[in-house]
Amino acid sequence: MTQGGAARRTVLGAAVLAAGGGMAGISAGSASAAEGAGAVDAARAAEAAHAADVRRGGGYRDLPVPLVIGHRGACGYRPEHTLGSYQLALDLGADVVEQDLVPTKDGHLVCRHENEIGGTTDVADHPAFASRRTTKSIDGVAVTGWFTEDFTLAELKTLRAKERIPAVRQRNTLYDGRWDVPTFEEVLRWADREGKRRGRRVWLHVETKHPTYFRSLGLGLEEPLAKLLRRYGRYGLGAPLFLQSFEPSSIQRLSRLVSAPRVVLLSAAGTRPWDFEQAKDPRTVSDLVKPEGLKWIAGFAQGIGPTMDLILPRDASGRLGAPTTLVKDAHARGLVLHPYTARNENTFLPAEYRKGTDPNAYGDAFGAFKTYFEQGIDGIFTDNADTGLLAAEAFRPGRGR
Repeated sequence: MTQGGAARRTVLGAAVLAAGGGMAGISAGSASAAEGAGAVDAARAAEAAHAADVRRGGGYRDLPVPLVIGHRGACGYRPEHTLGSYQLALDLGADVVEQDLVPTKDGHLVCRHENEIGGTTDVADHPAFASRRTTKSIDGVAVTGWFTEDFTLAELKTLRAKERIPAVRQRNTLYDGRWDVPTFEEVLRWADREGKRRGRRVWLHVETKHPTYFRSLGLGLEEPLAKLLRRYGRYGLGAPLFLQSFEPSSIQRLSRLVSAPRVVLLSAAGTRPWDFEQAKDPRTVSDLVKPEGLKWIAGFAQGIGPTMDLILPRDASGRLGAPTTLVKDAHARGLVLHPYTARNENTFLPAEYRKGTDPNAYGDAFGAFKTYFEQGIDGIFTDNADTGLLAAEAFRPGRGR
C-alpha cells in the first residue's frame, strides 16, 4: 500500500522528539492464547487475521519503489534493534523496518544483529554474568564476548541495550539503558498495534542470523520463526513481511514452511556463504550474481539483498566506479533488489560524497542516495530513514526528478 509523500513528510520534523522518550515495557514470553486449551481458537484467530490482512493491502509488488528499509530500526539515531529504534524508523516514514534474529538458550527468538552482545548491551556491568564471557568460533571467525545462546530469556531481559558504535554516534549514547532486548514476538505485537493505530500494514524485514551455526547447537531458527509467523498471521505470500538470510539454505528451508516473500542476502564478491562452506559447495557470491546464479535464487526467493559494492564497486580511493549489470540481470529473472547499507556519516560514504575531514560528520548523503536510486534498485537499507525517504520521493512514480 503506497502512501502519499506529503503526508509522511509532515512527521519528519517532529518524529525525533516524539520517539525520544522511553517506551512502556512489554511483557516477555510466548502468547498464551496459542497454547493448551486455547490453541484452536488462537489458530482460527490467526487465520482470520491473515485473511483480513490480505484484504487490506497488496503484496510486496505494491510497495513504493524505491523502498526505504529502516536498517535495524533507525540506528542512525537510537541504539539498534530496540523498540525505540523500530518506533522511530516507523515515525520517520520507513516503508519497512528490519529485525535480525538470534536465539536464547531456551529457544526464544530475540532481536540482535549478532549473538555476541557485549557491544550492544550492558552485560559487562553484571558481575553475575562475568563467568559467561568466552571465545567461540562463529562462522569460522573467533569471537570473544557474551552470547545470547548462553542466556535464558529471563536472564537476557535483565540487560539493557546500548549504542554499538559510540565513537561514531555519540549522541545515541544518550539513550543507553532506555530499552531492553526485544523478542521477535514482542515486535510482532508492536507491529500489529501500530498497524491498527495507523490504519495500514506495518512491514517487517526479518533476517535469520548464522542459521547453520545455531542449527548445530540444536537451536534452529526457521521452525520457531515460522511458528510465530503463523501465530500472528504473517505467513502468506501477501504477508507484510520479508524473510532474509545470507545463507541460501535458510531461505530454502523457510520456503517450505511459509510463503512470505524471501530475499537472499549477498556479501562481497568472492566470499562464500557459510552454509556453502559447510556443504563444500564451491560457489561464491561472484557465481550467485551471474545470470545462472540469479536464476537459481529465483527458484526459491523473490529478491536479493546485495552489498551496494556489487552494484557500484568502489575503487582503491573509495570512489564509485562503473555500475555492474546486476540490477538488469536480477530484474530479468523477476527478482527485486534491496541493497545495503546507506548511512549519512562520512566514514560510510563513497569518497566523492564526503564533506570535510571529520569521519563522523554528515557528508552529502542525498547525493549518494541519488546515485544509488539512479541504478534502478527497488529499495535500500538505511540507518537514516528520513534521509532515505526524502531522497526516494523524487524517484517514485508521479514525482519530479
